[in-house]
Amino acid sequence: MGTAEMGARGEDIAVDWLEQHGFTIVDRNWRCARGEVDIVARHQDGLVFVEVKTRSGVVGGHPLEAITRTKLRRLRHLVPAWFAAHPEHTAGHIRIDAVAVHLIADRAIVEHVEALV
Repeated sequence: MGTAEMGARGEDIAVDWLEQHGFTIVDRNWRCARGEVDIVARHQDGLVFVEVKTRSGVVGGHPLEAITRTKLRRLRHLVPAWFAAHPEHTAGHIRIDAVAVHLIADRAIVEHVEALV
């Protein structure tokens, strides 16, 4: 499985997991000149911007290790850009979360980390 295919599979798994845990998906793979937001979801009275990282097997480290300070800074700048492109959306609270998807053999293990910043 190639990197792009694995990433797409991980995002699909993350979406399923989020929906099963009370999140409503608002947007996926939103792009602008500054970068990409993997998932935007409504949860309770707020919007959650979700970064998804997927790894297969145990080689290559934990998926969340790929979320660096630079990546977090970029995500923080993408949030207002997303709202500017979607003025119809409002939120009581805004949060940036991460979902790690571990693909090991024929199963997926999902870890959700709330409020990275």
